[in-house]
Amino acid sequence: MSYKFTKWLILIVPTLVVGVWEVVRHQFLMPYVSMELGNVLTPILLFAVSITLLYRWFAYLERMQEELQRERALKARLEQREQLARELHDGIAQSLFLLSVKVDRAERQQQTAGSAYDWNELRKSIHEVNRYVREAISDLRIPPSSREGEADEASMSAIVRRIAAEQQLALRLDWQLDEADWSAKAKMELVSCLREAVINAAKHASVKDVEISAFGDAQDFTVRITDHGCGFVQDDTTYSGRYGLRIMRERANEMGWVLEVASRPGETTIAIRGGGDSR
Repeated sequence: MSYKFTKWLILIVPTLVVGVWEVVRHQFLMPYVSMELGNVLTPILLFAVSITLLYRWFAYLERMQEELQRERALKARLEQREQLARELHDGIAQSLFLLSVKVDRAERQQQTAGSAYDWNELRKSIHEVNRYVREAISDLRIPPSSREGEADEASMSAIVRRIAAEQQLALRLDWQLDEADWSAKAKMELVSCLREAVINAAKHASVKDVEISAFGDAQDFTVRITDHGCGFVQDDTTYSGRYGLRIMRERANEMGWVLEVASRPGETTIAIRGGGDSR
């Protein structure tokens, strides 16, 4: 039933019930029901109708009002998140990109002039800040749940699917990770690592698909990201010049996890282990 129809029922039904009762009482029940008894039965009948029908309709109206309020609040939150994401993209993200271009230009000018300066640390800082901003934009575009009592964030597996879709990668996902008991920070860090790995595979490995498997729980888990791309040379444990991998390692170390990278032509595997498997 619609909201408007329910309101009309609440208004009309008591009047009809009382009217029908009075007609029946005066036309057919006068020999059996006295005036005094009829006057007592009328409010009793109205109360019975109110309890059986009107109470349910009022409860239905209240539920509809609550759902409407939730929908309005959700719409307002979505608009605010989208506006903030747009401002981040149009402001900070573009400014960081322009700064990165200027750093590259300054480095080329110095090389032409014959002077030397190590721009790697500055480039790393720009890359890291830009990545954080992109992550914030991406997270803001995850729609919050419209159901009361549910977490605003989507499940990690759903976020991984969305990231792969954004990068136009076919995803082969084997997600058996129990997402219960994970702290918000742990989820954020793991998703950030997965995002970094997927984006790196799309940008640098020249692949069309990626494989991700995850199993375990918050205390003991293993997540693997595999692509069958060009691979790269693992020159040292710090991955000099590979800022994405360095950031992933820093995130993993901060959480007490272990990040393992194995790469060769035709396959690169990144494993993140926590808990029992990390020892």
